Amino acid sequence: MAVDILLGLQWGDEGKGKVVDVFTPSYDIVARFQGGPNAGHTLVFDGKKHVLHTIPSGIFNESCDNVIGNGVVIDPVTLKKEIDELIHLGVPIHKNLFVSRRAHIILPTHRLLDAASEKAKGKTKIGSTLKGIGPTYMDKTGRNGLRVGDLLLPEFKEHYQFLIKKHAEILRFYDYEYNLKDLEDEFFEGVELIRTLNIIDSEYFINDNIKKNKKILAEGAQGTLLDIDFGSYPYVTSSNTISAGVCTGLGIAPQNIGEVFGIAKAYCTRVGNGPFPTELINEDGEKLRRIGQEFGATTGRPRRCGWIDLPALKYSIMINGVTQLILTKVDVLDEFDNIKACTHYNIDNKNTEVFPFNINKQKIEPVYENINGWDVPSEKGISPNLENYIEYLESNLSVPITFISVGPDRKQIIKRESVLSA
Repeated sequence: MAVDILLGLQWGDEGKGKVVDVFTPSYDIVARFQGGPNAGHTLVFDGKKHVLHTIPSGIFNESCDNVIGNGVVIDPVTLKKEIDELIHLGVPIHKNLFVSRRAHIILPTHRLLDAASEKAKGKTKIGSTLKGIGPTYMDKTGRNGLRVGDLLLPEFKEHYQFLIKKHAEILRFYDYEYNLKDLEDEFFEGVELIRTLNIIDSEYFINDNIKKNKKILAEGAQGTLLDIDFGSYPYVTSSNTISAGVCTGLGIAPQNIGEVFGIAKAYCTRVGNGPFPTELINEDGEKLRRIGQEFGATTGRPRRCGWIDLPALKYSIMINGVTQLILTKVDVLDEFDNIKACTHYNIDNKNTEVFPFNINKQKIEPVYENINGWDVPSEKGISPNLENYIEYLESNLSVPITFISVGPDRKQIIKRESVLSA
C-alpha cells in the first residue's frame, strides 16, 4: 500500500490539521515527516478547539497510530504540554503515539540561540517563531545534534553538556543574557516523559506497515513556499516541507508514494516577514483577517492577507506532484461581492507565470482577474458562483479540487463526489 501525503501549498496555515483529522478514519497510521513546534495545526470538533504543534493530527482517533518521524525536531517542553493536555482529555497517548529514535531534540540553548540570532539581525530578521527550530537543524546538519535515541543512553548527560557548552560560547559572541537553569528544569521534565513513550525505529515501522498494506498518511507542517530549498529564501523554515521531504523524513522510497493532497486557502496568508506579491494592505486585507480569524495558531501573530496567487500555486503543484487539491476557508469570502485572482506577475513590464528565484528583491506587480463572489455554501451543496470559481481554479491549475472546507469544524467539509468518481 502506497503512502499518501497531505501538505500545504502556500505559506502555511492552510488548514492541514483539520483535513488530516477528517481523513484519519480512512487511515491506519498518520505520520509527521518534518518541522517542529513552530507548526500549529488547529482542529475543531464538538464545539472545542485543539491546537497541535508536534503530535500528528490523527491523535484523536483511537484506531489510528500516530508517528513523529525522524525528520521532525522535538522540544520536550512543548511536547509535554501537548501530552498533558491530551491525557486530560482521555486520549490514550501511550497506546497510539510513536516517536522515532532518530528525531532530533531541541535543547533550551537552541531556543536561546534562535532569539539571540533574530535580535542581532535587527531590521533584516526573518520573523522566526523563536522555537529553536533553525539552530536544531543546524546542529543536525553539523553532526552535533542530540536525538531521541540518545536520551536512553547512559552517556546522555555528557553529550548534553558538551552541546550546551558549545552553545554558551556562541551566546557569548552575541552578548545575550539568559538564565539557563530556569529553562532546564522544564526541559528535563519533558525528557523524562519522552522516555516513557513508544520510541521506535520509525523507518522499519513505516516500511513494515507498507508491506502489511496498512493505509498511511504523511502529514506535513508549514507550507511549500516556506521550503528551505524551494521557498522564498531566506524567509523560509529550516526543513523540506514538500512531498520529497517525506522520503527523507520517514525513510520511505519514492515508489511508495501514492496520492499527494495539496491544501490551499481560497485566498493567501502569511505570518512574519518575507515577500507576499498579492498582500492587501487595505480594508480588504483587514476584512479577510477579521472574518477568517487570521492569527497564528503557534505565535498568535496577525497574519498578512491577500488574494489567491495562481503562479505560486502552480509552482507548488509542480514541485509536489499534487494529484488532488483541497480548498479551505471558502466561507471567509462570502462577504465579498467581488474577489480577485492573481494570474500573472508583471516584472520589468513583462507578464510571467514563473515563480522567480529572486522574489525578495524584484518589484512584482500582480496581474488580477475579477471574479464574482458567492453565498456561503452549506455541507449539502455548492452555490453556482462558487462552482464557477472552483472550475476556474481547476482550469488554471490542471488539478481536480476534490474537497471544499466551509468552516473550522471537522463536519464543515464538502466532498465533491462528481469529481472523485470521474
